[in-house]
This record gives sequence, structure tokens and C-alpha cells, in this order.
Amino acid sequence: MKIKILVATHKEYHMPVDSIYLPIHVGKAISSVSLPWIGDDSGDNISSKNKNYCELTALYWAWKNLDADVIGLAHYRRHFVLRKPGLFCKNKFNHVLKSTEVEPLLQNTSVILPKPRNYFIETNYSQFIHAHPEESMKLTQKILTEKYPDYLPAFEQVMSRTKAHRFNMFLMKQTEFQEYCHWLFDILFELEKNLDISSYNDYNQRIFGFISERLLDVFIEANHISYQELPVLFMEQEHWIKKGIAFLKRKFFH
Repeated sequence: MKIKILVATHKEYHMPVDSIYLPIHVGKAISSVSLPWIGDDSGDNISSKNKNYCELTALYWAWKNLDADVIGLAHYRRHFVLRKPGLFCKNKFNHVLKSTEVEPLLQNTSVILPKPRNYFIETNYSQFIHAHPEESMKLTQKILTEKYPDYLPAFEQVMSRTKAHRFNMFLMKQTEFQEYCHWLFDILFELEKNLDISSYNDYNQRIFGFISERLLDVFIEANHISYQELPVLFMEQEHWIKKGIAFLKRKFFH
């Protein structure tokens, strides 16, 4: 089984050494930085859209140019692990998911997802509109209604929950990967044509990446795809107090 996990990055960073990992320079077409890895600007690509699509420019590149039985997406600072190491672990990269660990996981499932994030006091919909322009999600729902009406029940279910799989991280067998990318980019390109983001701040200019984070669960749910969840390890120190304060500010003060 040929497995490739893309590691999206825009800067020099330590990378896993296992052969299943493929570091990829996202947004290379518009970058002034030279990195020692393959870029997302070869073949059929949307590298120039990276400021709006984030790590999805790597995903699109893989869809159009990469041949593998299983394709995954991770981030230079976030990786799948079988289990999280202790708090005082000195080398987190020793715990990153290895090739010998992936195949057994895929014997009984088609997809691997990160363990879900729980917002507790927010639904996925309310959390989104407190952080991003609501018009973008409403337009996404309208596009689903017009192009993929069978997905609407799953969309409504996912949006009403407090839990979700985040980070645009996953591993998928080729069949599911092809179906997912065709569906996802068809929606996002339609959204891009009809959504004016010229007044959005730098953070929300990345709106298509944020939308896709919410659509992954919709695809999984609507197609009744089996999956297994793994922890995600953040390779740097996480500032949970700062994150918590920002979360509450968005909820109560938008």
C-alpha cells in the first residue's frame, strides 16, 4: 500500500523522516521563500490561491498530481499520533505516526480523522459565525441546496453539533479521496465565484480553508463513511488560556 501524507508548510521547519511524509511548500507560486521541498505549483494547481485556500492548495495538488493508494494531509506544526506523549516529552517528532502504524489502522476503515474538538457552549454553526462572516456559510448552504441537496440533512446535523473534526487533517483511501476532492472543490470554486471577500480582514481572507474544515464532516456523514480517530499532536507550546479568552470574546462580543 503506497501511503503519502502531505505536510503543508510555508517555512523551514523540522519534518518527520518517515518515507510516508511528503513536505510540500504551499503557496509557492506567490512565495518569496525558497524551501528544500516540492511545491504546490507544478502540474494542475491552485498555488496562487493559497492566501484564501490555505493548506487546500496542497490538497488540490495531491488530487491532481499525486499517485498513491492512501493520501493524507497534515501540517508542519500538527501531526497524527497513536497516543500523545507526556507533558515533558523532549522530542515530539519521535511520536509522530509511522508507516508501520498506518496500514494496520486502514485494514478496517477507509478514513482516519483527528479526534474531534468540542466547543461545549457553541454549536459548529454559532462558533463559525462568531469567528467568520455568516454570509459565507449561508452561501455555502445555498450552493449545497442547489448542487448537492442530498447533503443538506448531514449539513444541518453537523452544524447543530458542538463537536467536529478540525484542521483539514485526514488520511483517505484513494476512492474516498477522489470523491471528497471532487465534491469539495466544486463547492468551494462556486463559492469563490459568488462571494465578495474584498472587505474581509487578513484572517478571514482564508475563508475557503475555514469553510472546508466544516464540510469534511458533512461529506463523511452524508456518505456513511467509516473512520477511525487519532490524537493530533501540536509540535509547539499551546497557549490554552489565550485561546480560551479569544473563544469567549468571539462568542459574547463577536
